[in-house]
Amino acid sequence: MSAIAYHIIVYPLSLLPLGVIYLISDFFYLLLISVFPYRKEVIVRNIQNSFPDYTPQQIKQLRRSFYRHFADLLAEGIKNLSIREKELRNRLRVSNPELLDELYEEKRNVLLVSGHYNNWEWLISAQNFLFKHQAVGIGTPLSNRFWNKKVNERRARFGMRIIHAKDVKSFFSQSHEQAIATLILSDQAPGDARKAYWMNFLNQETPVLFGCEQLAHAYDQAVVFFHTSKVKRGHYEIELKLICRDASQMNWGEITEQHTRLLEEVIVDQPSYWVWSHKRWKRPRPDDLETLKTEQKNKFNEKYKHAKTS
Repeated sequence: MSAIAYHIIVYPLSLLPLGVIYLISDFFYLLLISVFPYRKEVIVRNIQNSFPDYTPQQIKQLRRSFYRHFADLLAEGIKNLSIREKELRNRLRVSNPELLDELYEEKRNVLLVSGHYNNWEWLISAQNFLFKHQAVGIGTPLSNRFWNKKVNERRARFGMRIIHAKDVKSFFSQSHEQAIATLILSDQAPGDARKAYWMNFLNQETPVLFGCEQLAHAYDQAVVFFHTSKVKRGHYEIELKLICRDASQMNWGEITEQHTRLLEEVIVDQPSYWVWSHKRWKRPRPDDLETLKTEQKNKFNEKYKHAKTS
């Protein structure tokens, strides 16, 4: 059934001009705000907790503007299945690529980190021709085998290398012919709250994935935050910001704090473009959190002896 839907409906739809696909997303948006309010309770709760000073009208306005953006994301995701490199280059540009160029000349591997903000799928597809580094993506397979294969095929068609999350250690332990840049989206709810880094994010005590920081220290990788801003409908610009060239100079938690704070600033500035429908705060706070933090820090400093201790 999935194969039929893909070949008969979804892929042929992606071949249409994006402007035409947007007409469908306009209709879908009307359904979201009137008939099928997707995850309305989750969205409203997330907004209320993140912006406690918002009035009911402001919450409603943000929910509607998120639905508008969400509908466009679906349209752009469909178009991403067949979009050509020339069109993708025209719709997605980098304002300061020289930052990654410098790291490439230094032969430094890079972790490109951000969150599910604006259109991350287009960057996944375009990363390998936007930057000199070999593009790498870390993924967890979709439950549907057919869609997992097709989505990864489409994501990798311009040269992105996609590796399974369970193969990360073996992949990064290998030597590579050219420097690599690995895309990481670190704003999902972690699978295990006790292995996460706990901090305040959007006015809430939040567990944050610690993988980016661990990879940076374990494999001596630079960390760069990327901010994707919306120029106009269907057009985006990426700005890069260096967090660290040398992870060994960073204390426990500093990398995670910095990239999460940068994401928070982006969300607060223009909240419509973050995925509010995600159950981001579903992990309960451990009762022994302060003890857990001390244990995490001690284990970290013991494992990465090159890291400074504070």
